[in-house]
Amino acid sequence: MALLHLLKDLSSEHKWKITVAHFNHQLRGRASDADEQLVRKTAAKLKLPLVAGRTDVKQFAARSKLSIEMAARKLRHEFFVNAARKKNIHTIALAHHADDQVELFFLRLLRGAGGEGLAGMKLRSPSPADKTISLVRPLLGIAKSELLEFARENKIRSRVDATNFSTDFLRNRIRNELLPLLRKKYQPALDKSILRLMEIVGTESEFVGEAARRFRRSRASPQFKYLPVAIQRRVLQSRLAEISVTADFELIESLRLTPNLFVSVGPGISAMRDKSGEVKLRTDLEREFNVDQLPVDLTDRRGFANFGGVKLRWVFQTDTALVGRASARAEHGDEKVQKGGSRGRSPHREEFFDADKIGGRILLRHWRPGDRFQPIGMKSAVKLQDLFTNSKISRERRMNLVLAEAANGEIFWVEDLRIGEAFKLTPETARVLVWRWSKLAV
Repeated sequence: MALLHLLKDLSSEHKWKITVAHFNHQLRGRASDADEQLVRKTAAKLKLPLVAGRTDVKQFAARSKLSIEMAARKLRHEFFVNAARKKNIHTIALAHHADDQVELFFLRLLRGAGGEGLAGMKLRSPSPADKTISLVRPLLGIAKSELLEFARENKIRSRVDATNFSTDFLRNRIRNELLPLLRKKYQPALDKSILRLMEIVGTESEFVGEAARRFRRSRASPQFKYLPVAIQRRVLQSRLAEISVTADFELIESLRLTPNLFVSVGPGISAMRDKSGEVKLRTDLEREFNVDQLPVDLTDRRGFANFGGVKLRWVFQTDTALVGRASARAEHGDEKVQKGGSRGRSPHREEFFDADKIGGRILLRHWRPGDRFQPIGMKSAVKLQDLFTNSKISRERRMNLVLAEAANGEIFWVEDLRIGEAFKLTPETARVLVWRWSKLAV
């Protein structure tokens, strides 16, 4: 409402033609309708044309599988753009202020945003619903307290959205809980510090973006691997955006660090980065996953099972000398103890696990969508599909490989791959699970 009155006051001087647009989200029943009525009365009082619209945001959110916040934002921007098109208007003015910027910084920080996201909103940017229509934010550098004072002094009527105080939304918890705590206990000038930081991060992010664009335009640029890491990441981020792939940090790092290896980016789709930094997509042939599985009880000291063309035998060793030798070798990084492997031309293979970490009941099964596995030596779990691809295991074969889940549901063994990091022997190992397996004769 403050923005509307400011624009109206300045319109004659700048020869602006103003249209008021109001979108009713229908989230607060009569309160939402009362908001709309206030806007209608104000527009009539100021003798300005009004375009109003409404949609049941909750229904749309449920139907589209979006959060209410995201659904409201999408519908609101689409309404603004449609209204602007009908009126042949190319600029939409929004009333975001400095407090909104600070809230947005923490919101994006907690969600793991990069430099572009932490830079916050710009004074001018294209509408997310139509790049040919500009969004302008004239109040972005003004504190909310100043706007409230301006509204009081000029007797500008307004309404308060009660949902702004609901703790159901992360932004509200940041506004009403986190920021007051930080201002009171840690930094009274928090807003000034954050806005300055956003300016610094924003200009540095723009520099990285321009450097990435120059690299992609120029054939005389240095090789991709010689670029600074920040520019490498931005090159990949921009390329993924062009091919409509949602890029998170893990995906960008997988592509950046492993050229010429395909990484899963969605159901049936993989991406690969070549040495020049270009990203290529590959559509993988889809087929049904093998749903066979076999629960196995490990409470006996020894046992066997046949599953998926693999013959398994196991025995628990608690012999002090054996466990001591295995633990000592494990401590010094002897991978043969950790992962076993074929002995000469023998078809039998053998692995060693910490029995107490695996538990008394396991599940033998095949690869499923979304499976993740942390092989010994890796710092974190990765998609099993990516391990198969990078190990050049054919899609037909990977469907039939046998894997084993520990009692906690974590994968500890995959046929023909390394054992799980979390289940390796350590100097603290008290019992060893000796795991012997071979392929059944066909």
